[in-house]
Amino acid sequence: MPYTTDKQSRTMGNHLLVAGTLLGLCGTLWPATMGGLVADEPLTLPERWAYTRPLISPVDRGEHTSYAQKDPSVVCVDGTWHVFMTVKLPHRSAIEYCSFTDWEQADAANRILLPISDSDYYCAPQVFFFEPHQRWYLIYQVGIAGQQKMWVAYSTTDSLADPHSWTTARPMLDGGPQDPRHHGGLDYWILGDDQRVYLFYTTLDGRMWRLWTTIEEFPHGFRDCQLALQGDFFEASHIYRVEHADGYLALIEENGQRYYQAYWADRLDGPWRPLAATADHPFASWKNIEPATGVPAWTDNVSHGELIRSSNDHRLLVDPRNLQFVFQGVLESQKKGLPYGQIPWRIGILRPVRPQ
Repeated sequence: MPYTTDKQSRTMGNHLLVAGTLLGLCGTLWPATMGGLVADEPLTLPERWAYTRPLISPVDRGEHTSYAQKDPSVVCVDGTWHVFMTVKLPHRSAIEYCSFTDWEQADAANRILLPISDSDYYCAPQVFFFEPHQRWYLIYQVGIAGQQKMWVAYSTTDSLADPHSWTTARPMLDGGPQDPRHHGGLDYWILGDDQRVYLFYTTLDGRMWRLWTTIEEFPHGFRDCQLALQGDFFEASHIYRVEHADGYLALIEENGQRYYQAYWADRLDGPWRPLAATADHPFASWKNIEPATGVPAWTDNVSHGELIRSSNDHRLLVDPRNLQFVFQGVLESQKKGLPYGQIPWRIGILRPVRPQ
């Protein structure tokens, strides 16, 4: 997939530069010094981030007026970006889709509610291409009346650009007596290798869980629910295979004033160790983000985000030289006094800042 570069520089208090602007094509190639591998660490993470203006915002659409645009999952195919996201509507949460070639035009793109479930709660999507089936998969959670555990649901399509082509919701895990999950959870995440596909999710008590199935059995056959990690985090555990490194990066969200932590593992069934896992030393938080040049401050929360990937398949590869984080944000002052479903989350992108 082609990369182009259109660099924008800015001078800040510490003589910092922000490299890159949002482009229509699938990615911006960052200088190698922006991130990568060093001798004593598996991955060098950006110390600071600059955020764009809000790129996808809630809109007034009559009966389908949205309070919030959340939980973005993003792939780029042949120069077109495809975004799947949660939309908070009156009395329901659903999954919405839009596509565009230029992020600067994302907010004007036509948005379509995916007609994949009759539930009034289906959300938190993840999209990827599963090569063994030659099909696109959408993974998400569905609330079922009277059931303690949500469905881990999936839909498939052969035509990513046709939002009406997705199959209706089917349970990957149905919450019934044979469901191997020890606890109800949320924000389900799939990735795998050549032999296995893993399912990760979090519970609100600071635990991340792991199940697995074989490539041949996917999307069914998940078993062996194990505690993968415990810490001071909350939800949205998103995990990636890092290119040029023998390991995996997990990004997990903390509650309150939302921010992201980072952990590292050498293998998907192995132990995790912290890379940036506190409020004082975060992956991305109010302490190390700031608006890009000409952008008014609009967020001090970094919530439910996804790295832009260098592959669209179930391996979820990311390039450490090209880290960009699509996230939902809002000012802490805007959250006060509002029901959770009416907090006006908007979607933007974090890009690394490097010393001059």
